[in-house]
Amino acid sequence: MKPEVAFDCLLVSHDPAVFGTMDQILRDFSIRTNICPNSSIAANLLKDGDTDLVVIDLESEHSSHLIREIWESPARQKPTILAVSTMDCGIPGVHVVLRKPVTSESGLKSLQAAYSRMLRDYRAHTRFAVMASVLATDDHDTVVAVTVTNIGEGGVGLAAKENLAIGSVLRFGLPLPGLTGEIRIRARVLWNRESGAAGCEFVHVSPGDLLVLHAWLENRYRFKRPLI
Repeated sequence: MKPEVAFDCLLVSHDPAVFGTMDQILRDFSIRTNICPNSSIAANLLKDGDTDLVVIDLESEHSSHLIREIWESPARQKPTILAVSTMDCGIPGVHVVLRKPVTSESGLKSLQAAYSRMLRDYRAHTRFAVMASVLATDDHDTVVAVTVTNIGEGGVGLAAKENLAIGSVLRFGLPLPGLTGEIRIRARVLWNRESGAAGCEFVHVSPGDLLVLHAWLENRYRFKRPLI
C-alpha cells in the first residue's frame, strides 16, 4: 500500500502565543511543522520546494519580503500562505488571514480553510503511474503511437519516439489499471522534451468517463488524515 502523504509546514514566528497555539493545531491536522523564528532566514528553508504551507506572522517588513520571495521563486507549485496579522482584511499574496490575538477557535477555522486549499492543490498536481501503450490521433488525423506514463486530475504525461508538437491535440482511449474498458480523452500538449516526454492538459473527457477517472484517482490518494 502506498504510504500516507503528510503535508509539511513552515511556521514563521517568534511570538510564543502564535506558535504555541498554531503548532498544536497543526499537529492535530497531522501536518509536519518546522518552526522558524526569523522571516529573514526562512527563505532558505523553502528552497527545497517541499513545503506545502507557510504560516507567517506579519510582525516586520521581513515578513512581506518573504511573501514576495515565495511568489517570485522559480518553483512551479507555490505553498499555501496563511498570514497572522493584526488586520482583518485581504493581504496581497496571502491565501488565508488569521487575525490576532490567535485563539484555538480562530486558528482552527483558518487552518481548515488552508487545509482545504492544500488538498485541492495536491489533487491538481499529483500524478499516478499508468504506463499504457495506446494509439492516438492528432489534429491531422495522423495516428501516433504513444505511451501514457502518468495521469492526474488535470492531464496526462506521454512518451513518444518523436517530439509531440506543443499545442497539438491528441485523442485516444486509455485503459486504467484495475478497471475494465477505457476512458476516452482529448488532451493538448503543453510541453515536450528531446527525450520524447510530453505533458498534456485535458481538453475534453466525457462526464461519465470523468466520474470513472475521479473515482480511480480518489482510490489512490493516501492522505494522513487530521486527528480532529
